[in-house]
This record gives sequence, structure tokens and C-alpha cells, in this order.
Amino acid sequence: MTEGNEIRASVRYLPMSPQKVGLVADLVRGMDAVIALEVLQFTPKAAAKPVQKLLRSAIANAEENFGLSRDELYIHQITADKGPTRRWRRFGARGRFKPIKRRYTHVTIVLRERQAEGR
Repeated sequence: MTEGNEIRASVRYLPMSPQKVGLVADLVRGMDAVIALEVLQFTPKAAAKPVQKLLRSAIANAEENFGLSRDELYIHQITADKGPTRRWRRFGARGRFKPIKRRYTHVTIVLRERQAEGR
């Protein structure tokens, strides 16, 4: 694989805040893809499940479209960008209202192939 090629997978409008997804993204950034799948499987955060699903999709893209082995892949870049925020209000006591914000996240994973030591 040449240096410029990279395998991308993304999910948009994930109904979770970017801060929560960013914590899980920081956990697996730079790891081998197979090890990252195992780490995400046993991470007790709600954001781990969608990130694991996205990583599985990126690995499948690499195997099917580029013919790469999953053992040679690593997470080169993972970002949890801020998506749109849906705002509405719920009425509270004494005629006041309580603002509610529903945050969304756009997550992107970039995988690359590890270069052999002899090259």
C-alpha cells in the first residue's frame, strides 16, 4: 500500500455528545485495529458500541476493497466532531421553562497499514 492511501469510515448524526465519544476515541487512537476491537468490547461506556461498529466497518472496507490483512492495520486518526444540536424546552415550575439540548456527533476513523520494519 502506498503512503497516500488510507481507509476511511464515518458515521454522521450519532445521537451522543462529542465529549462522550471523544473520551472513547482517545482511548483507542494509535492502537492496532484488532486490539482496539477487544478494548472497545470491554469498555463500559455507551459510546464504545457505536465506535466499535464503525471500526468493524472500516476493517471490512480495508479487507474487501483494498485486500489488506486486518492484522496489519492501525488507527491512524479518529475524530469526534460536533454535529448539529437540537434544542427545545420543557416547562417547569412557576411558569419557567427548562432548555434541553440534544447533541449529535460525526465520527470518522482513518486506518492505515503498518509498514514492515525492513522497508
